[in-house]
Amino acid sequence: MEYSHRYPAYPTQEVAAELEHHIGIHRQAYNYTLYEYEHVDADDIGSAYKHHYRLPDWKDDFPLFSEVNSKALQRTVTRFYQNLNGLSKQKQNGRKVGKLKWKSPKEFQSMTYSQSGFELKNTSGRRATLWLSKIGDIPIRYHREIPDEADIKEVTIKKVTTGDWFISFGLETDEADLPEKPDVDLLDASNSVGVDLGILNYIHTSDGTTVDWLDLKDEYNRLRREQRKLSRKQEGSNNYEKQRKQVAKVKCHIRQKVLDYQHKITTWLVREYDAVFVEDLDVKGMLEQSHNARNKQDTAWRQFITLLEYKAELYGTHVVQVEAAGTTKECASCGVETAKPIWVREHSCPSCGFECDRDANAAMNVLQRGFSELGPGWPEDTPVETALPTDITQVSAKRVVETGSLGA
Repeated sequence: MEYSHRYPAYPTQEVAAELEHHIGIHRQAYNYTLYEYEHVDADDIGSAYKHHYRLPDWKDDFPLFSEVNSKALQRTVTRFYQNLNGLSKQKQNGRKVGKLKWKSPKEFQSMTYSQSGFELKNTSGRRATLWLSKIGDIPIRYHREIPDEADIKEVTIKKVTTGDWFISFGLETDEADLPEKPDVDLLDASNSVGVDLGILNYIHTSDGTTVDWLDLKDEYNRLRREQRKLSRKQEGSNNYEKQRKQVAKVKCHIRQKVLDYQHKITTWLVREYDAVFVEDLDVKGMLEQSHNARNKQDTAWRQFITLLEYKAELYGTHVVQVEAAGTTKECASCGVETAKPIWVREHSCPSCGFECDRDANAAMNVLQRGFSELGPGWPEDTPVETALPTDITQVSAKRVVETGSLGA
């Protein structure tokens, strides 16, 4: 299994200058790869593996490329072909795509060391040191340990728009070292949960737990103030650049606050339950609708589902995405569909009389669809009375942030 850990980095001014110099060389290598791809005989290139054989000639013709680590230089060439493959896949899916363009300094702010040329040292406390070949030592805030069973396959160092530095470790853990998922036939149905993703409540589970959404009002008020200040600066001036970084820092703070919140909720879910069922949402289509677009973007549902799936592998939990269409309209008791406007927050079935919270009804439908996705041996219809307790447990966003998980 492959995943990554990200850490803040604090290089000295000298090391930061050297990092920027190396990233600049890698940007030129990326652009030169593009040039050769368009102008050199396809028999000599056409793949990252073939293109790597041209790097010794590069160093003879352009000594600048000898200043950076050779493995990192190969990784930059590979990066070009990965982007190229990404465009090809989008084209195969019917999307209109252009072609890769040369990267400007603002568009290329990272580099990756692969396989060698790096060493993580002094990891006994909350601080650690990363050594990079031809650059030196970089202090990092080691806020979470890398598991002993994980191998560091690559290291990416990036300068973000705020001017801060971050280091990501690409980790790989052998499947044999991961917790084994229990067989589907042995799972406890009572320890499975359906999760409805919402806006008023961030999640509503089929067993009656609701988690509030984060209140980002103060953050957005600050963002608007900083953006107004930026609009009064002359573009290209030093003051404009300083204020641009302030705006970027507020945006980064909002993203990090949402990500931290999602980490805590998803960790709780995979630790608490044997199986978690969640809606397979068309996030892109929902954001294109005219109403509530910003609220839906803030919830970052796709990021939430991605975190849930990768953590399920780490903790040995089953996570299944189910069809989202109709979970709100369909009655969890009898299956009759009833249209409800967004402002109607209660489900009241005209057919069987079943009444409950709108999101609770959706969560129970997600649970029932999850059972059917797991195949034979699971109940296709879960009794509503066992899926929803009489009391709803509401968890505030403040509690999640302060304790670090819902179960703490």
